[in-house]
Formats: sequence, C-alpha cells, structure tokens
Amino acid sequence: MIKRDLIALVFSAVSALLGLGFISGSAHAQSSDYPHKQPIKVVIPFPAGGPTDGMARIVSERLGQVLGQSIVVENRGGGAGGSVGAKFVAAADPDGYTILMTPGGSLTTGPAVHKNIGYDPVKVFTPVCQLIETPLIIAVHPSLPVKTLAELVAYAKAHPGKVSWGSQGFGVAPHLLIELFKLETGTNIAHVPYRGTAPMLTAIVAGEVQVVADPMTTILPHIQSGAVRAIAIAGPARTPKLPDVPTTKEAGYPDIDSPFWLGVVAPAGTPPEIIAKLNAAFRESLAAPEVRERLAALGADIKIGTPDDFRAMLAKELAMWTKVVKDAKITVE
Repeated sequence: MIKRDLIALVFSAVSALLGLGFISGSAHAQSSDYPHKQPIKVVIPFPAGGPTDGMARIVSERLGQVLGQSIVVENRGGGAGGSVGAKFVAAADPDGYTILMTPGGSLTTGPAVHKNIGYDPVKVFTPVCQLIETPLIIAVHPSLPVKTLAELVAYAKAHPGKVSWGSQGFGVAPHLLIELFKLETGTNIAHVPYRGTAPMLTAIVAGEVQVVADPMTTILPHIQSGAVRAIAIAGPARTPKLPDVPTTKEAGYPDIDSPFWLGVVAPAGTPPEIIAKLNAAFRESLAAPEVRERLAALGADIKIGTPDDFRAMLAKELAMWTKVVKDAKITVE
C-alpha cells in the first residue's frame, strides 16, 4: 500500500512539473509569434476629434502595416484625465492585444489630482514608449487686451478672478498648467473645464472663455485664421510654425513648461518579448517618411525611446504634477 501511494505521489509530481513546463512553453510560444490571432485594440481615453485621436490614428494606421495585423482604434473617453479608458486597458489580458495610447491625463496628471482614481498607474501598466511631443500653446480670445504673457499676468492681477481660462477637463495637463501658472505668477484666474478639446476650442472661439492652453496640433488653424491669438509656447523652444511667438522661458517664466506628449502603455504583466516587439514596431512606424510628414504637418515631433526612457519620464512627471496639486491645494470632492 505504501509503495503504491509513493508511486502515485511521484507520478502526480512529475505530471505537475510537465504541466508547468507545457504552460510555460505555450506562453513563450505565444509571445514569440505575437501577434498571431485577433486584431490589436488601441484604446484612446478621450473622445474623437481631439489631438490624441488624430495623431493616434495616423500612427496606428502604419502600425498595422508594420505588424501585418489589423488595428482597431477605440475611443473610450470619460473619467478623470481619461481614467475610463485607462481602467479598461488595465483590466485587459496582458497579451499585447489591448494597449493604451494616451497623453499624461490618465498616467500622471489624473492620478496626481484624483487620489481615488481607481488605479495606480505605476502598478497596473507597463510602459512601451513615448511617441511624439508637440508644443502647448497659450492663446487668448482677441477681445482680451493682451498680446504677451507679461500683459496677461498684469491684466489678471488687475482683474482678480475675472479672467476665465478653459481646459479640456479637470485633471488633464493643461488644467494643471493653469494651476502652475497661478502659482508662478500669483494670479487669481477662474478655471473652466470642458469635456474634451473640441468643446473647449468652440468656447474660446466664441469668447465664452478668454484663455486656453492647447496642443499646436489642434489650435494652430484657429491661430492662423485669427480666431485666437497665441501669446506664448509652454515648451523649451519656439516652433517654426509660429516663429514670432516666444516661449514661457523667454517671457520670464521658465517653470511654466509642459509640452503635450503621446505615449503607449500595456497592462502590467505583459511579457517583455511583446513589449519589445511593440516598441520596435512603433519605432519602425514612426520612421516611415509619410508618417513623419503627416505628423510634422500637425506640428508634432517624434520622441520615441525605450520602455525604460518612458518609465523614467512618467515618474518625473508624476512627481512634478503631484507637487503642483499639493502646492495649489487642489482637492476633489
């Protein structure tokens, strides 16, 4: 009896080890031949029509060609800084078939503002890469009698609480840029959040708000038409598309610096081999002349790097915006 039990125990242990080996081998095989089954879903955590959506579709179109796989772009807007789409991706299988293409709203500014956002971006996502960067333009409605950043500061100080500054939503990077502006300049400005880029731009063109900060990719046509007036670039350098518009640093406020960027993350636990394949595929996609040309026409600069580069950038931004939220005493009911 003891001998029979011992044989059964050994057989069970060997079977378990073989099973583990099969599972491990199967997982490795799936990683090595990725992508091989269903379309890859690229989730954008903001409504269609904004800067994220337009650039994401340009990049995703080429990504499908590089990988030889269908790409489905899905807009899942809503929540703090795009948290609805972020949560969807965080809960997806870590197999490389559902990824998040997003600016900082769902990864840095949103979590900095909303402590109960429902996820820790550091724990639930694995960075793939940053994709692009474009200047954030501070612009005013023509009815506001200011043509420079210094004049805006002076006007806001002379009219405390009377200047209205619109944003794409509570907890997005342009919103926190407003708070940073108020801290740096000692001004009292009213924040007016909208549900995305399109309604905010409609509001500034109509004169419902007096100031906005928006990526050049979407606000440039309104500047060129004269509907709004650009007064500063919240970035490190001037842009050839607006050569006469100075940077915030040139205007005397070097810390008011927040370029718009777009990056990609996957659910935590996604195999390193898949992350590496995605990174290489995005790199190849952005190297295509036609993609570079289309992005350049929107004023977007390609900024792709390694997953570790993106991880370090996210950590730096999260720390910066967390400090702004604390210093500005921003609270969410």
